[in-house]
Parts: sequence; C-alpha cells; structure tokens
Amino acid sequence: MNKKELELIIKEGEGLTIEFKEKYTSRIVEDIVAFSNTRGGFILLGLNDYGKVTGESLTNKMKADINSLARGCDPHVSIKGISQIGKVVVIEIPEGDEKPYSCSSGYFRRLDAVTQKMSQKELRTIFRETVDRTFEDMLRRDCNPADVSLKRVRAFLKESQTSYKVSKANLTSVLASISTYKEGKINNAGVLMFTDDINRFIPYSETILGAFKGTNKTHIYDRKDVRDDLLTQFNESILFLQKHLNVRSEIRGVNRYDIYEIPIDALREAVVNAVIHRDYSMRGTNISVNVFDDRVEIVNPGGLPSGLTKENFGKESVRRNPIIADLFHRMRKVERVGSGIGRMREFMKQAGLKEPVFESYTFFRAVFYRNPEYALKQISEISRKSIQKTSRKYPENIQKIIDVISENPNISMRELMQKLDLTEGSIRHHLFSLKKKGILKRIGPDKGGYWKVIK
Repeated sequence: MNKKELELIIKEGEGLTIEFKEKYTSRIVEDIVAFSNTRGGFILLGLNDYGKVTGESLTNKMKADINSLARGCDPHVSIKGISQIGKVVVIEIPEGDEKPYSCSSGYFRRLDAVTQKMSQKELRTIFRETVDRTFEDMLRRDCNPADVSLKRVRAFLKESQTSYKVSKANLTSVLASISTYKEGKINNAGVLMFTDDINRFIPYSETILGAFKGTNKTHIYDRKDVRDDLLTQFNESILFLQKHLNVRSEIRGVNRYDIYEIPIDALREAVVNAVIHRDYSMRGTNISVNVFDDRVEIVNPGGLPSGLTKENFGKESVRRNPIIADLFHRMRKVERVGSGIGRMREFMKQAGLKEPVFESYTFFRAVFYRNPEYALKQISEISRKSIQKTSRKYPENIQKIIDVISENPNISMRELMQKLDLTEGSIRHHLFSLKKKGILKRIGPDKGGYWKVIK
C-alpha cells in the first residue's frame, strides 16, 4: 500500500475490511481474528473513528508484539504486512484458510464495520463448511509458485524415477498433476514438500532427532533439528538412526553389508509412517526420533486418524494425509497403503527381536527395543548363505550354460533351449557376453563346430 491508496481508504471510512484505531493495544488481537474469519482487511493505527489522523509510531517492539499476538491465535494467523505510512501504522491481515480462528477471549468476525463475537450457530456453520477439508489440502494465500523450490521438485521427480522435466514455465502444471496446486495457490502439502522455509508457513513442522545416554531424556549427547522439506526430514532421520545404532559389517567381494541391531527396514517404515500420518495442524508439536540405550522411539503428533479404532489398527488403513502419502508412494518410500504396521512387525520377527510396541493417544508412538546380539547372529546367517552361493562361480543361468557346454561341447542351440528352458534370444545374449569376456570360444562354424570353455 502506498500513501495515495491509504488516503483513499481513509476517505471511504471503516467497513467490513477496514478498522481504525487511535493507539495500539493488545486488544487488536480480536480484530486480527475477526478479519481472518471474514474476508481479511486492514487495521489502521493512528486514526480516530472519524478518520482524523492522530498519529501512531511503529517500533520494533510493537511489530514483534503484533506478530506474537497473531502467533498466539488458534490456529496461527499470518500477518501479511506491518508498515508505517506517514503517521499511520498499517496492519494487513489476509482471509484465513483454516477457519475458525480464535484468541484467548473467543471467536470473532466482522459484521459491516464492527468486530463481533461469534455465536454458537455461526461457529457451527463455519465448522460444517470446513469439516470435509483436510489440513494438507487447504490452499495458502501467503504462498505462491515463486515460493516453490525447483530444486526440491526436481529431487522429488528423481526419487519418483520419472523422466518428466520441470522448469519455471511448467511448474504449476507439474504441481497440479500431483495435487499440490489449484486455483492459483499452493496447498499445505505443497508447502511441506517443496518450499525452502516450511516453518515460515507452517510453524512446528520440523523433525527433532535426539540420542540419549541411559533410558530417559536426562542426558542428551546428540541432537539435530531438521527444519526442511518432508523428504529431507525422512532421509535425515534414517541417517541419524544409522549413526547411533550398533552395526556390524561384512565384506564379500567388493560389497559391504551393514547389519544393524534393529532392522533399518523396520525403522524406515516407522519414520515414513510418522511423516505421512502426523497431524500437521497441531501447533507446538513435532515429530521426534529418539535413540536410548535400550530402545528407539519414533513419535508423531496426532493419535489414530478418525475412523480407525484400536480393534482394526494394523489391519485397516485410514490416511490422515492422502496427498502426502501418495507423494511418498510415488517416491517408493511406501510399499502399499495399510501395510506399514504389519511390515514393521514382520521385520522384527525375522530378526528374532521383540515385536514393536505401538501406543496411541494425542500422539502416536512406535517403540523398538534394541538387541546388540542381533548383528552378530545376522553375520553368521549371511556367512552360511554366502558359502552356499559362492560354490557357483557365475550367476545361475550363466553357470548352467557353462555346465551344459562343458558336458557336451557339440550341443546345438535347440538342445540348449530345451535343457535350460530359456529363449533363443536370452541364450544368444549370454553366449555373446561369455565370448566377449573370454570365458567361451567357438571353434569352427555354427554348423559342425563346437564350444570350448576357456576358464
């Protein structure tokens, strides 16, 4: 807003989207809530009820106090701008996407030029209008395509193994195709997946990683706060767990096998479950991944989603965030809907470990108990299987071809097909590869010649 625009607004007087105040007081929080619950608007400080300029000065403390009032609303209110124009302080509040908003003194709305407390009937109406909208699908008035990171979108497309290319020119089309953009706006799922500063739009959306000495949170020796997109939060969580769990390594040929005391596959399922099922509308909360001496705990805000009971938990699936779940499925971080709990239990069972414990209240907690002996047992099992497999020098089909030719160097293509139950194309491919590597040599013509095994 510039000076001329401000003068026109003052001439029009107070109305549905304009409120005059002579001085700043903390009671403007009621007007902030009212504008958020209606159509947005401007609070002009330094004007009396008749539009006469009385003057007000914007200080850093006042600006901080106003932003603090907005953050204290439920849900959090985004202030679009606070500025000094002449002798007037201008506060711009957008219409909210998460109605109804409230402050400590209640729910308010604008009615013509007046801020009024909402009735129960008005509240019920707003709740009915918003009940079918999930938080992840709510459109952000304060986020536009310019806030989206092309780098993060490209990282998602790479993880999804798609050849589709994204640029500034087709960004909105790509976002719309994955349900994160519509009506010219980015939704909360898009903010969480593709913006550089998700806490600017959705505070408390980070993952806190902690490693503790002992079995409680008294002594912490490593902590990392991941305030980044959800894919990065997932990846950083897995790296943190790998860093702090006991592991044994076995070298076989050029490959190294890391065997963790708790199967990483089970923990990966738990972390992705926390990311796609957490309630991102809960303020003052975060996902936490905690490593203790005796266990690992992965906790996310939000208990069982509505429609899922303790009786059908682990058997049926209700997705709190279907868009985010779909994006992680595209990136192959989720096997299939509803299989996560069962897979965690199965991974632990295969490892000979205690079944994970799941607790649900306001938060959802998955607990995995540690067993340092697991890695040693796994090494023994892998070594046993390795001995069985290394008795063959080459992969199974190739070894079969070599064995059959060694027994009958004059064997024909038709006989090879019958004995090996492989197609002619497959056999020719393997023979060409074996000849190129110097393992086989053809002596004489195709008809009348024979094979020689070199090594």
